[in-house]
Parts: sequence; structure tokens; C-alpha cells
Amino acid sequence: MPIAKIHSRALLGIDAPTVTVEAHVAPGLPAFTLVGLPETAVRESRDRVRAAILSSGFEFPPRRLTVNLAPADLPKESARFDLAIALAILAATGQLPASANQRLDAIECLGELSLDGGVRPIRGTLSAARATRDAGRELILPAQGRGEAELIPGVRGRAVSHLSEAVGYLAGEREPERLVHRPLPPADPAKDGDLADVRGQPRAKRALAIAAAGGHNLLLIGPPGAGKSMLAQRLAGILPPLTETEALAVAEVAAVTPNGFDPATFGRRPFRAPHHSASAVALIGGGSQPGPGEISLAHHGTLFLDELPEFDRRVLEALREPMEVGSVMISRAARQATFPADFQLVAAMNPSPQGTEIQSRAAQRYRAKVSGPLLDRIDIHLEIPRVPAADLDRPAEPGED
Repeated sequence: MPIAKIHSRALLGIDAPTVTVEAHVAPGLPAFTLVGLPETAVRESRDRVRAAILSSGFEFPPRRLTVNLAPADLPKESARFDLAIALAILAATGQLPASANQRLDAIECLGELSLDGGVRPIRGTLSAARATRDAGRELILPAQGRGEAELIPGVRGRAVSHLSEAVGYLAGEREPERLVHRPLPPADPAKDGDLADVRGQPRAKRALAIAAAGGHNLLLIGPPGAGKSMLAQRLAGILPPLTETEALAVAEVAAVTPNGFDPATFGRRPFRAPHHSASAVALIGGGSQPGPGEISLAHHGTLFLDELPEFDRRVLEALREPMEVGSVMISRAARQATFPADFQLVAAMNPSPQGTEIQSRAAQRYRAKVSGPLLDRIDIHLEIPRVPAADLDRPAEPGED
């Protein structure tokens, strides 16, 4: 048939809007036109798809070929549409059997193609798998990305490693591995640190327990060596376990970052500790292609800001609205993206630039670097002393965990 359609998914923040890939073959001089507001990586798919089709033993049509990515007003980025474009071209040129063409409307495809026809993983597989499940379709995705997709309850799909494998499945000649839902593993607080490792500091431990029980933000003020960072790192270990819905929300944010999501960390509360030189974009999110910042990567977890007064004041002020609403909207000229940011803030600071003085004017100016409105959003302020050396050698008290 001269026209073929197949579904895919774009990536906008942590959302995966549907994209219909349409291929049309017409008589005329050989040409390959790609329309639908494609960005550079998408336009380059023409060369990848041509090479992958030929390397897989199929024919590339020596005619006028037009591929449209609808809707046309949605910017398309990355190589995630390669597999869908290749399958649409093969269907439009009659290289798929009639039975395969009838199945295209119930299929969604994701994957970058290598020149030899291999299928490579892409960002945002988790969001795309959730959206495909909600649409009631079956997902064909790279085998290396199946770990993310299998976290979605009720997902249906197949994992392929080569273009020919996807064609064989549509033709009913091959049976790629089926996606099988993997449930939330049991929580293991030991991976997040044990509060029994902390010697002394009974008031600080009590404050951590109250903050964990009530979801309160916490500010620890004390001299260097008092154990502020160690206490903050152990908050995640006493927080309630994540529900499956919360764990999926955490994973979806991590899955759209350049580093991707590690399925081995599924179910663990995130702990993020950015350096005090971090910019507003790094902390809040942004970029020409809106991406999540540290506050979103700490969703349902802990955001630890050590040396709080050393952060740029404008960066700290940008935290005020996300701390109240639990999300952040990143607006750019071409698009908007909303990221979740329901985090628990733990901040630490010295009482003065020297680390010990409290009543001097220098100490007052140092503490004034943090604005009153931001301090009002931190529920618990606690001054902690340095632990005596004799207490450091004592064994942990029974019952601390």
C-alpha cells in the first residue's frame, strides 16, 4: 500500500505524547523527505533508516518517499522514532504481509536504529510504556530497555534487538521475548544507611525521627565535625517504604535524564546532595530541552543542601515555590514541561564563617545570607554540638535503627 501508519511516542518532560508516523511512497525521482517539525537528530534518521533497511535484507524504495510525524506542531527530538519510521516504510512499500499491516494500528514502536539494523535503547522508556498501556496498545521496544518497561503493571509488549526481529514478529514468523511485569521489591533500609552508626546526638536523632514521621523540612546548625552530613544521609533509612505508585514516579524522572534509570535502584528513596556551586538550572531544572533538576530527582526522597549559606541567594529563592506546590514548571519559547518536586529538604550550615562563633556580627551576617521566607518553609531548626571524642568509641545503644 502507498501509505502506512504506525504509532510511536515523543518525550516532553516526563510525559510521552503519542506521535503517528506516516509513510507515503509516490512515483518520481528518488527522494526522502521527513516532515513534522523534526529536530537535528530526527532529520538524521533518514540515513540511519536507509542503512538499517538495506543491511537487514530489505529494499529501500528508489522513489519519492515522504515521512510525516504527526502532530506537526509538537517538536520531535532524539532518534526514538527510527524503528517506527523503518517499519512504516516497509509497510508502505509492500514488504510486510497484509496480516502485518492490519496489526500496525494496535502497535507502538520505540527505538534507535544502528546502521546494521540493531535496535538501541532510548530515554524515557518508562513514560512511553505507561502511556502505551493506558492507550491499550502493544509496545515494541529495544531489548536493552525492557528493564524499565517491565516495571509498569499491565504493560504488553515485545523486546527486540534487530529490525528483522520486529518485522518477523509483525509477520507472525518470530516470537520475541514478551514483557513481564516486575513488582516492587521489598524495602531494604540498610542500603540507605543505619542511624545506629551515629554516636551521640540524641536530640538530632529525635529530630530526624520527627521529620521522617511528619514529612518536615529540617535545618541542622553546628560546627564542622558535628555529624550533620552523616545524619542527613540516614534520613532515607527511617522514612516509610515507597508505594509502587511513588516508586514509579521516582523512576520516571530518572529515566528522562542523560544517565537514565537503573532498575536495580527501583523502590529506593532518592538522596540528592548537589554542591553549593550548583546553578539555578541544575537545582530547579531547565535547558533548551527542558530537563529535571535536583529537586525533581529528589522527588519522594531527600534533598540535602550542605553549607546552605554558600549557595547563591537567587538559587535558594527559586526553591520557595516548588517547596510549597510540590512541582515545578519549566517554560521555554517552544515548549513547557512540568516535573514533580515533592521532596524533603534537609539543610546544614555552620553557625559562622569560622565554624564556631555564634554571637559575632560576622556570624549574624553569615546566617542572613539565607532569607527569612525560605527559613519559614523549614519546619525544624536544630543546633547540634560537636560529639565528645569519648562518645565516638562507645558501641551503639540498643534499639537504635
